[in-house]
Amino acid sequence: MSQKQVRGGEYLVAETPCADIFTPEDFSDEQRQMADTADQFITNEIMPQAEEIDKQDFSRVVAGLRRAGELGFLMMDAPEEYGGLELDKATGLVVSEKIARSGAFSVAVVCHTGIGSLPLIYYGTDEQKKKYLPKLMSGEWIASYCLTEPGSGSDALGAATSAVLSPDGKHYILNGTKQFITNGGFADIYTIFAKIDKQHFTAFLVERTFPGLVVGNEEKKLGIKGSSTVQIILDNCQVPVENLLGEAGKGHKIAFNVLNVGRFKLGACVTGAAKEAFAEGVKYANIRKQFNTPIGRFGAIQEKIANLVSGIFAAESLIYRMAGQLDEKLATIPKDIPNYYEEYQRGIEEYAAECAIAKVFCSDVLAEVVDEVVQIHGGYGFISEYPAERFYRDERINRIFEGTNEINRMLIPGMILRKAMKGELPLQKKAMEAFEQLMTPGFEELDDTVLFAAEKMLIKNLKTLFLILSGAGVQKFKDKLANEQEILIAAADIAIQIYALESTVLRAEKYFAKATPKRQALLGAAVKVFAFAATETATSAARRGAFYAEEGDTLTMLLSGIRRFGKYDASGLLAAKRLLAQTASEEERYIFA
Repeated sequence: MSQKQVRGGEYLVAETPCADIFTPEDFSDEQRQMADTADQFITNEIMPQAEEIDKQDFSRVVAGLRRAGELGFLMMDAPEEYGGLELDKATGLVVSEKIARSGAFSVAVVCHTGIGSLPLIYYGTDEQKKKYLPKLMSGEWIASYCLTEPGSGSDALGAATSAVLSPDGKHYILNGTKQFITNGGFADIYTIFAKIDKQHFTAFLVERTFPGLVVGNEEKKLGIKGSSTVQIILDNCQVPVENLLGEAGKGHKIAFNVLNVGRFKLGACVTGAAKEAFAEGVKYANIRKQFNTPIGRFGAIQEKIANLVSGIFAAESLIYRMAGQLDEKLATIPKDIPNYYEEYQRGIEEYAAECAIAKVFCSDVLAEVVDEVVQIHGGYGFISEYPAERFYRDERINRIFEGTNEINRMLIPGMILRKAMKGELPLQKKAMEAFEQLMTPGFEELDDTVLFAAEKMLIKNLKTLFLILSGAGVQKFKDKLANEQEILIAAADIAIQIYALESTVLRAEKYFAKATPKRQALLGAAVKVFAFAATETATSAARRGAFYAEEGDTLTMLLSGIRRFGKYDASGLLAAKRLLAQTASEEERYIFA
């Protein structure tokens, strides 16, 4: 791994050697074994029950969670001193990716191990951890997380749920309603956020049996039907004072820091779901015949298959690169310091922008995959007897929870610009250099002896484009830029594509020398297909941002820069797509697994 710890957002202003990133090809034997165990568990024990789970037989979900506890999948993030495994993020992500094949069941697992358990792990007292963690790690108790309310979703701090200290000082009395609570119907303990005296946003550990906690009816949902989603109603709910979690008035730290973890875990989950859906689509394309020919041999279907392969490859490259960055950062924190988890959270928060990128990019990839898998199935994709229909329904929520993709897109440039304002990223200096490049004719030539030279030049140019546009936005709107949501989203789309493309190229470069000639050809094809798509997305966003932000001569200059820095020679694109599609059709699966 890298000799120098890369800061969050630094990818936009610096080059990263391929040797410094973590890729799926770097998995240890132990990581592969954990992944295989998770894969077998889902294949043999959960998938045969998928239909019953989708019909909301939650007894099967609870039994599955307890079995996951027996296999160690509920204790991967828990501290060793309380009996947990405390494994690295890369291991956690690959296990989450395998479990995600199960659809709604995986939502229950990820909620339990993520937002359900992590607030206790990160912020609980020793007494709270001793009391609750063993039950959560084994699956004896199921955890849930209650932040959203009927009137507050993205505006979490606008919560109306109140907490008042009882006259005897022994309990907090909670009143309010929490909405869309995952695992809520069968959970045993809830992390509930409320405002003490209607002011101090605070977290509480609330057991199901506490007087005044009422579980609402199951919501009638579009998808993930096999996961429990209910209202939690607090009617003078009595919570012992010792169940206040963290510090009074500091609940926002718990809420937002845990969401960072949830976002990058979701990136892994949706990538696993994309692989599962993709395999079904390719298998069907081989079976379904039109004009006495399998539809998978038609160019129109092959192009879809190739695009999906390259998108999944990019998502996978992005999420494990990020896991490596997190693990490298967290490994520098001594475990014996008294404020370990405070520093641990700071370590994760360092990459908050990348967490948001992972959530947005990977969920968008899954959306494209399931849409095209339904399309490949034709009319049968609309029939519930075929899994394509469930994939399509289950996917939609991923662009809403853990912060909507719109909210996350706006967070990305905002967090990067805040780092620049603090002097943590030399964004202003690099933006000035980028403007100078814009005003200077370019004569750089590609070195054909360098592997992926065209794509590396493209990445460099897209970074210049991001710096020019973000610099122009800051210069024009200054501190009011936060109100220009359309411009922020355009900037985010460029930043997202840069991180995804760079991750893709670096992974292919790192793996290339060790690969067989056939594999090298596939890597080159995946890079080319995704580079073309990323260029189209990034330059389209750049043009939007330019028209939103400028006019007159300045707009003309920016549009000229977009044409210059958004060039990519994708010669051989059709051959690359056909190679990816034909190989995927032969193997009937995601080919880089």
